[in-house]
Amino acid sequence: MQIVINILIGFVAALHLYFLYFEMFAWNTLGRKVFRNFPKDLFEPTKSMAANQGLYNGFLAAGLIWTFFIEDPHWRFYIAIFFLSCVIIAGVYGAITVSKKIFFVQALPALIALILLHL
Repeated sequence: MQIVINILIGFVAALHLYFLYFEMFAWNTLGRKVFRNFPKDLFEPTKSMAANQGLYNGFLAAGLIWTFFIEDPHWRFYIAIFFLSCVIIAGVYGAITVSKKIFFVQALPALIALILLHL
């Protein structure tokens, strides 16, 4: 079970590293492909806001990656709960305010990992 949990945590962390990349470094190119409904003329003016979002996604990824280096199982468990919960909250908020697809891409994998973590 721990292997599956680690794979899911790694997957969620990788997703957030991807979000960091396209929001901070490829907003005007890859961002346009990801957010097709966003007006094309607003990508350049919102570049710094997207980079800020990317930075936050990087912090989430860093916290999840950190769990792989914590030796104390109790500490690792609580840190994983915290960062997975942050991802779930961000995904639910994004689903409510932007697109329901965000729930399935961002929150659901973290929610599955969180549930498995408690089994």
